[in-house]
Formats: sequence, C-alpha cells, structure tokens
Amino acid sequence: MCQLMTDALVAWRADAAVELIVIDHSGERGFCAGGDLRMMAESGRSDGAEASRFFLTEYRLNHLLQAYPKPIVAVLDGVTMGGGVGISVHGSHRVATERTVFAMPETAIGLFPEVGGGWFLPRLEREVGTWLALTGARIKGLETLSVGVATHFTDSSDITALEQRLSDRGIDAMKGLTMRGPRMPHHDGALVPLFGHDTIDAVLHALETRGDDWPREQARVIRSRSPQSLAVTMEQLRRGRVATRFEDVMAMEFRLATRMVRTHDFQEGVRAVIVEKDNAPKWSNAPVDLQGLFAPLPDGEWTPLV
Repeated sequence: MCQLMTDALVAWRADAAVELIVIDHSGERGFCAGGDLRMMAESGRSDGAEASRFFLTEYRLNHLLQAYPKPIVAVLDGVTMGGGVGISVHGSHRVATERTVFAMPETAIGLFPEVGGGWFLPRLEREVGTWLALTGARIKGLETLSVGVATHFTDSSDITALEQRLSDRGIDAMKGLTMRGPRMPHHDGALVPLFGHDTIDAVLHALETRGDDWPREQARVIRSRSPQSLAVTMEQLRRGRVATRFEDVMAMEFRLATRMVRTHDFQEGVRAVIVEKDNAPKWSNAPVDLQGLFAPLPDGEWTPLV
C-alpha cells in the first residue's frame, strides 16, 4: 500500500492536471490497521531485514506527503492511529469528524510514536504532544481540532459531498468548514508543569505530587508502559522539537525503529496487545541504552525518495 501510494503521488506531483490530493479510507475503521505490527515482530525475531525495508518505504511516503507541493486533504473520519497517522497528519489539510479517534499508542507495545511523530507531536502546543505520546491517550472529534491534530472539522455525513465539492471547485471547497474547536482544559497550560520535563522520572514526580485524580491517573498509565519505549519517546520528542528538517527526524526514527523491533519489549508488547491480547506485557527491567539506539546505522542511513 505504501509503495502504491508513493507511485501515485510521484506521478501526480508532475501532472499539471492534478490540483490536489484527497486521502480517504474504506470501511468504518479509518486510518488504522495493525497487520504491519505482526510483520515487524516476525521480522524482528530474525534479522529484522523485512521490517527495515518496510520502514524505508513507509518513511519515504511520510516524507513525500510532508514535502508535497500540492494541497493534500486527509479525511480522518474514524480511528486514526499508528501508521495511519503517518499517511494523514503530514499533509496540508486534515478533516476530522465526530467519529475521529486519534492516538499514538506505541508505548503500550514497546515501540515509540514513529511515522514522523517526533516532528508532529512536539509542535502541538503546550506539551499536548508529550502527553499523547507518553500515555497513548485518545482524543476524539472536535478535540482533535482544538489541539491542532486536525485543521478542519465537518460532520461525517458531509464527507461524500465535501469530496465532490473538492473535485468540482478545488481547495476552495474547504472554505466554510469549522476551523476552531472548543477550548480544552489543557489549553490553559496545565500540561506544561506536568509534562514539560526532559526525563520520565521528572514527569512522574510532577504527576504524582500534584494531588488530584487526573495527574495520578496519567502517572498510573505511564507506569504501565514499556520503560524502554518511554525513555526513547521522551528523547525522540526533545530531539524532534529542535530539529529544523523533517527528513532528519525521519532518519532518527528509522534508526530507532529498525533496532527496537528486535528488542524484548517490542516482541512482548505485540504478543500481549496484538497477538494473544492478554494485555499483560512483562517489560524488561534492563537499563535502556539510549546512546546505542539513537546512534547512526553502520549499514546505511535512511534517505528521502529521490
């Protein structure tokens, strides 16, 4: 699928008859699959080569979407998680509906919020991205517009008509859609003193000493996640925040992804959440080698599509 999308986007990029791209989905689930996780785990149990090839193709597609010279309208009408985020959040226009459910739940499976999460999440305001990344929290409907995940909102019953208007009138058809959501409690800056730290221990201390129920619940969730994933995710977000080029973040994430699929925590997370679904992963207590995970790859780095 990633290769087919890439081929189409490359062809349309140079086609003067193509003014804009609409990315939609079939069925009710939205931009969410999970089948790629099984493949990654199987590959990681051997040499990881198949997973690495997949990440190379997928991340090149993510970069192609982010750098695309024409408007891209992604329709987030349903569940938008994991790899589905990578094909929907990097374009110029992101349309949510009342059925949108957005999350980056990778710390629950021993991974990290990849597909460009290291670029996208730190650029959400006031540590919303850090909260979403560490906890895997789900936000829905107008909430996605409020925090900047979506750029526009419409009712799901209007999607077919919207796509027809885009076909007839071009990107001007986006005018009139809702572009402002209700203010969420997080907009008052409440997340900053809780999640605006550079280590997991500091975040947990802030959450557990706050005194009220919501911070303590966030701490409980974080403590249930893979310690390796949490440490990697925090470092990924902080490096991504100061990065000046999207492709540098993708190269960083390629290093991490190709290594982490071979770790105990990823194998255990996929087993517990995707395969056996007992939701009782047994995480490793070994020290996390951040320097080794983030180090350049000796066999060649990720590069954008030429």
